[in-house]
Amino acid sequence: MLKHMTPDTIRKPFANYSHSVEIPAGAQLVFCSGQLAISVTDVVPTETLAQANLCFDNIEKVLQSSGMTLADVVRINAYVTGREHMAPYMAARDARFDSENPPASTLMIVSGFTREEFTVEIEAIAAKAER
Repeated sequence: MLKHMTPDTIRKPFANYSHSVEIPAGAQLVFCSGQLAISVTDVVPTETLAQANLCFDNIEKVLQSSGMTLADVVRINAYVTGREHMAPYMAARDARFDSENPPASTLMIVSGFTREEFTVEIEAIAAKAER
């Protein structure tokens, strides 16, 4: 069983994330590479919300290949190319994760990605307790 922790001895998170998630010994771990918003047909959405949703869709498919779901995500690292992209990214994230036990999360503003049209990249770590 994963243990989501937000101690009341430090400031509450700024948004929907946990300060930490404890993973039990023997859990299955999956580390997802950063996903950019590009479809299998090489289409890149123009809006950040659509890009973030596509990134999460891709992460979900990677996790499914290991028998996991987004509910197993324990940590998200996300990168956007400007402050104006933070809210759309956070809307996509918050729509997909439980507000009671959200994953640990970091969001950074970066100068850019491999192609100019990308505004967001998301990587994830997932854990599932052995059955």
